[in-house]
Amino acid sequence: MGKFSEFKIMLKSMPKGRNEFNFTLTKQFFVNMESTEVRDSDIAVDLIVDNKGEYYDFDFKVNGTLTIVCDRCLDDLEIPVDTEYHIVVKYGEEYNDASDEVLEIPENENSLNVAYMLYDTVMLAIPIKHVHPTGKCNRAMSQILRQHRAEDIEDGELLEGEDVYGEGGESATDIDPRWEQLRKLTENNN
Repeated sequence: MGKFSEFKIMLKSMPKGRNEFNFTLTKQFFVNMESTEVRDSDIAVDLIVDNKGEYYDFDFKVNGTLTIVCDRCLDDLEIPVDTEYHIVVKYGEEYNDASDEVLEIPENENSLNVAYMLYDTVMLAIPIKHVHPTGKCNRAMSQILRQHRAEDIEDGELLEGEDVYGEGGESATDIDPRWEQLRKLTENNN
């Protein structure tokens, strides 16, 4: 048995109409996918496949939590996952996944393994920024980050009195003089 054999959906032998499948994505699923980003996982997947005869409607509902590393303090960060994905699967001459809405598989395929679809769906549900809410990061690490903070200020997202790492401290008005000079140049050009 392969690492992802439990995610194989037998299409040609599937009865017409609505068919339900349930999967659990644990840490081992992401280890098997060779994902180093996910530390732990407790995700339930409900898949409804509606066999229409000429094609199959796949509706995925994915709910649970992932544990990943906080980009700021490197502690564990739980990310809620609540997403849905729909795709139509039909038989064609050859494999064709050029569309996000329709997947064509060769006529000689009896089954479809949905493991990679699930992996992609979950990974796309993770926010780009992996950080704890303000004040929830590891305080010792936040202190070290403040001491070694880069000279530039990230994307101007600071509120007055908040430092780059959201823990308070230096004012957003304490700007590196080089950035201040650049700002004056751009103001003069406008």
